[in-house]
Amino acid sequence: MRVGIGYDSHRFEAGRRLVLGGVVIPHGTGLAGHSDADVVAHAVTDAVLGAAALGDIGTHFPPGDARWRDADSIDLLGRATSLIRDAGLTPVNVDVTVVCESPRIGPHVAAMRTRLAGALGLDPGAVSVKGTTNEGMGWIGRGEGIAALAVAALSGG
Repeated sequence: MRVGIGYDSHRFEAGRRLVLGGVVIPHGTGLAGHSDADVVAHAVTDAVLGAAALGDIGTHFPPGDARWRDADSIDLLGRATSLIRDAGLTPVNVDVTVVCESPRIGPHVAAMRTRLAGALGLDPGAVSVKGTTNEGMGWIGRGEGIAALAVAALSGG
């Protein structure tokens, strides 16, 4: 069994749509980033790549590379999952915590679990997504952006 941890954060930016865990969420602003800025998918991607000791999302999908401009981060997670499987490893489960003051994560959890599970080749029952606030503290507490933390377990190797 191998375990990896992933983290990502992005600030809010007007004029962009908000995508979390592959789900477009109604919100006044989206997140700034080279791709679709999906902090949930990015944290999961880093967790699975880390568990496989295959580097991080920026190594495989550099933010300066035009190929990844506005990329669908669920697609990037699927590509990372292929790399993991090529290395003889299989995703077992993923646990994600989304940290933000808004939007509320709860109403979107089932859809996020389904999208993430599809990219990982897992049953949605093997994917956990939870939301929490930062209790008004720091940049997240001021509503400046969103962060996500993920843990992934892989078998094989």
